[in-house]
Parts: sequence; structure tokens; C-alpha cells
Amino acid sequence: MTNSNTAISVSKQLGPLLRHWREVRGKSQLDLSMETGVSQRHISFVESGRSVPSRQRLLTVAEALDVPFRERNTLLLAAGYAPIYSDDSWDAPEMQPVADALRRMLRQHEPFPAVVMDRYWNVLLSNTAVPRFFNCFVDMAAHKSPRNLLHLMFDPVGMRPFIRDWPETSRSLLARVHRESIGRVVDDKTRELLKALLAYPDVDVDWKALTAPSSTPVIPLVFVKDGKNLGFFSLITTVGTPMTIASQELRLECMFPTDQQTERLYAEMMEDAPMPIFPADHY
Repeated sequence: MTNSNTAISVSKQLGPLLRHWREVRGKSQLDLSMETGVSQRHISFVESGRSVPSRQRLLTVAEALDVPFRERNTLLLAAGYAPIYSDDSWDAPEMQPVADALRRMLRQHEPFPAVVMDRYWNVLLSNTAVPRFFNCFVDMAAHKSPRNLLHLMFDPVGMRPFIRDWPETSRSLLARVHRESIGRVVDDKTRELLKALLAYPDVDVDWKALTAPSSTPVIPLVFVKDGKNLGFFSLITTVGTPMTIASQELRLECMFPTDQQTERLYAEMMEDAPMPIFPADHY
């Protein structure tokens, strides 16, 4: 009787979760059945709490729904199985090859800024150009570690006063939070981050409103220093075949000048920027 009650409890937890992910991806039960080879009847039974799939079948469905690793562990737990995706930190021993590769890419991107961030835009690593560049605008020592790149941009005592076209820039940054969230899903911590950013002054609460397409291929992030504009755009690198939560959630962001004038002004500015006293990869 206990085993039967446990199975019913498990199925009731799993069903709503699976239905949530299917609806998030905009797929019908038939769509999911055709993609996975799992019968539509069985999917219906799982979602209604009448059945619990095998672990492998559940993972097949999660893969088809592009469920992020962290949330796949939640699905497994809801089905009564042990999690299979490691939740160790980004600097755990098994992450050493990835961390070494990221540090190498950070160094190679000099003299321009580059950072490694987690899922919530917290900076984990940087090259030496990052503190040198931002210290040209604000005293980075006044901002506690670990630093969040978005908070640094939105904070009125951070980089916010030095950003040109703030309404458009803030909207594009908030849109990036949604667009680049892992698995294209905004989880509770991402919602908390968005709420905190929207609480800053001069942030458009209607940031989802569509704007006219730009004539340029990217929306630059333009900083103003001594009346001169420095425009940058970013390229994002992720791990191609992640197998752990940490490796899936890491992002390397490299900043590039948008034009030759920015490249020249940046070089002049950095000539007088002191080198950081901490290790190159510490932010």
C-alpha cells in the first residue's frame, strides 16, 4: 500500500511539470509523441498522473523539450529518480579543462574586455582589460564581489550615467535576459533579477514594446567618456556539448569596438589605465 501511495504522489508531482514544459515549448501531446516515439496515450497518462515513465523515457522527452539540465534534475526527482546532472561549481576539478579554455580565451581577447558569467550574469572570471576599462568610469572597489554585470550597468552609481541612449539600451539589455536565459526559460531567480533591474530609476517598465529595426546588424552599447562615444558589441560563447549544469550555464562575453574611432579612443584611454593589483582572471 505504501508503494502504491508513493507512486501516486510521484505521478502527481511529475504530471504538471511535464505539461508545463510541453506548453512552454508550444508542443501538443501528438507533436511530442512524434518527436520521441513515446505514445501520445502514455504522455497523456503521465501528465494526468496515471503513469510514471521510465527514467530513460523521461530523459528522452526532456531532451525533445530542450529542458535545461538543472530543470531535468527536477523532473527526475519529481518522477522518483535520482538526479543525473552534476551541480558542482564552475571551478570544480572536473571543470578544469573548461575553466582553462575560458582563461585562455580571456587572455587572447586582450586588449578588449571579456568576462565569463553564470546563468544570472554574475561575473566569475575576466581578463585584465575589464577592471582597467570600468575603472576609467567608476571606482570598481566600491562595488562588492561577486559583481553582476547587469546591476553594474543599471546602477545610477555604476555605469548607468555613462551609457548613451539609455532607454533603448535598457530595453535591449532586458530583452537579452529573456533571450539568453538557459533553455529560453525565465526561472524564479531570473525573475528576481528582472524585478531588481526594473526597480532602478529610469527603466522603462514597458521594455517588451517593439521598436523599429536598426539599420545596423547589432544594437551597440555606447559609453560616453569626456564627451566622446565608445561603441561596443558583444559575441557570446557557450560550451558546445555540455554534460554538467555548470558547463551548460557558463557564458563567455567578448566586447568588440563597433568602429575605428572607438578602437582608437579605447587604445588612448587604456594607455593611462592602471593594471589591476589582483590576478588577471579575478573580477
